Amino acid sequence: MATYVLVPGFWLGAWAWDEVAADLRAAGHEVFAVTLTGLAERAGELTRDVGVQTHVADITGVIEDNDLREVILVLHSGANVPGTGAADRIPERIKRVVYVDTGPLPSGMRGIEFFDPEEQAATVKQVESEGEGWKIPVRDLDPAADPQLLAGLTAEHLEEFARRGTPQPYASWDEAMTRPEPLPSTPKTLVLNTFPLAAVEQMASAGIPAFALMSGPEWTYRELPTGHWPMFSTPHELAEILAADA
Repeated sequence: MATYVLVPGFWLGAWAWDEVAADLRAAGHEVFAVTLTGLAERAGELTRDVGVQTHVADITGVIEDNDLREVILVLHSGANVPGTGAADRIPERIKRVVYVDTGPLPSGMRGIEFFDPEEQAATVKQVESEGEGWKIPVRDLDPAADPQLLAGLTAEHLEEFARRGTPQPYASWDEAMTRPEPLPSTPKTLVLNTFPLAAVEQMASAGIPAFALMSGPEWTYRELPTGHWPMFSTPHELAEILAADA
């Protein structure tokens, strides 16, 4: 049986993995779902100082404090940056890194730089006007505006996201990490939800920075067409994919 550490993306806590974790535990696996500093039930810990390195320490702390080894580290969306940092820091404890609709960024690249300049500017404006200059408000999920991103989400999912989501520290999106050289050769899986594999391969081969590290002999690809939150829209199918890496 395998050991999984599940890290949610922006605005979410460990609760986001409940259905996936239940399936994995029912199959006999050990599962640790992480709530990062300042999010969900840890919202009271949110300060201006919470950033990427805080969240790297959260993830490595769960792994080291529980003396976990041969870990399958599962990272959703914005957990890619601190999760990659954690895997870089303790590669000897990581069996595989699974990126769910996200991927590792190169050294020096900030999470916000994955998006085009217009989206970056809109986020900065929102942080300044609604987040006191240092918090990213919970995303307004509008299926009419984002049908691909929100594919598979029910009205109940959207209500729970709005009710339980909490502001994200802007520093966790605006801080870059320095990655080691050479990079660890840890096996990796890319679970593709909103990007088809052909598009990712094309962007990786073109050297686009956000996709440049998503190819190589250490990579396995799994396509699960749905929206950006498969732990809600297709939890059982996602759990099956994760179990295949055990």
